[in-house]
Amino acid sequence: MARTSLTPGSVIAEAAALADESGLDTVTLSAVARRLGVATPSLYSHVRDHAALLDGVHALALGDLAARVAEAVAGRSGRPALEGLAEAHRSFAREAPGRWQALQRRAGPAVVASDAARSVVALTDAVLRGYDIPPGERVHVTRLLGSTINGFLALERTGSFDHSEPAPDVSWARTVGALDTLLRAWPTESPEQAAPTT
Repeated sequence: MARTSLTPGSVIAEAAALADESGLDTVTLSAVARRLGVATPSLYSHVRDHAALLDGVHALALGDLAARVAEAVAGRSGRPALEGLAEAHRSFAREAPGRWQALQRRAGPAVVASDAARSVVALTDAVLRGYDIPPGERVHVTRLLGSTINGFLALERTGSFDHSEPAPDVSWARTVGALDTLLRAWPTESPEQAAPTT
């Protein structure tokens, strides 16, 4: 790639490609510069530093994930939408492993404020509206979904399920089914609201 074609977007895209090929740990400014055929200092007018480079990959990954989720949940509600959401995460982790790794790092302020992050939150909230969950409880459910889905995917990625039966696909289906059951039974008021007054 010629030097004149460098943009913040092209640098981030190259970093994301490197992450998917070799792992997020291999993404450095010097490694990306080598892939682009430029000197490392040439990148500093496009990305501030290594943290900004990783934040860029993180935001790009969120945008890619949001697109997958949007397609997977379109026209669905309840369990089908939940299954679509979960499968979008799983396919992303399998097909874009480096970008998925980027989603597991602490997000910088720019990532948190990005349109991509807002899209993922909005899509998750749309899925939860298919259940009888009060708005004030959705943050707890979102955290539960993230913990369960990403925890399963992290264990699957490290091969933790490779040495026993049944196959991970069976456990995955059971896990998503259990989440659907839990969401259908989610309390409609918080413990503080339900506690008796004295």
